[in-house]
Amino acid sequence: MKLYYSPGACSLAPHIVLLESGHAFELEKVDIPNKKTASGADYWQINPKGYVPALQLDNGEVLTEVSTILQYLADQKPASGLVPAAGTMARYRLMEWLNFVATEVHKSVGALFNPQMTPEMKEVQKAYITRRFNALDGMMAGKPYLAGDTFSVADAYLFNVLRWCGYHKIDLSPWPNIRAFVERVAARPQVQAAMRAEGLLK
Repeated sequence: MKLYYSPGACSLAPHIVLLESGHAFELEKVDIPNKKTASGADYWQINPKGYVPALQLDNGEVLTEVSTILQYLADQKPASGLVPAAGTMARYRLMEWLNFVATEVHKSVGALFNPQMTPEMKEVQKAYITRRFNALDGMMAGKPYLAGDTFSVADAYLFNVLRWCGYHKIDLSPWPNIRAFVERVAARPQVQAAMRAEGLLK
C-alpha cells in the first residue's frame, strides 16, 4: 500500500493507524498547491478531489476520505483492536465519533486555514469551535479515549485535527479532558514515529 500525504494534514491520521496496526506501506509526499507528488506524478490523476489522504491499495485501487481509509486499514488487521467488529453497536458508536470528528471538529478547525478569512470571520469561527469543544470535553470526561479505555482510529483522527489548534493559537487549557487526551496520544510511540517521519517531531 502507498499513503499519499502532506505533513501535518489530515493524512497524519491514517499514517498513525498504518503504524499502530502493523501494515507494510510506502509514503509519498504530495505538494498540495501544485498537485504534484514527490515522484513527479500528477496528483489529480491519483485523487481527482485534489486533497490528501489517498491510499493506493496493492491491487491499484485508490481509497480516499479519512474515515473510510481508517476503517479499511483497521479492518484488515482486526487483531489490532483499532475498530470494533462490523455490525456491532460498538462499531456504530465508533462511526458516530468518526462522523463527529469529521464534520464538527475537522471542518470547523480546518476552516481557519482559509487565507480569505478576515480576523472578524476567524473570531466567529472560533466561537463555534468553542461550543463544539465544550461538548467534546464533557463527553470525554472520565475516559482516556473516545470509545473508552482502548485507543481507536477515531482517536488518531481527533488527535490529528486537534494538533492544528496550536497553529491557530487556540489554547486548550479551558478543556482539561481534551488537553489531557492530546498529551496522552502524543506520547504513544507509533504516533511519535508518524510525526517524526513527516518532519513534525525531531
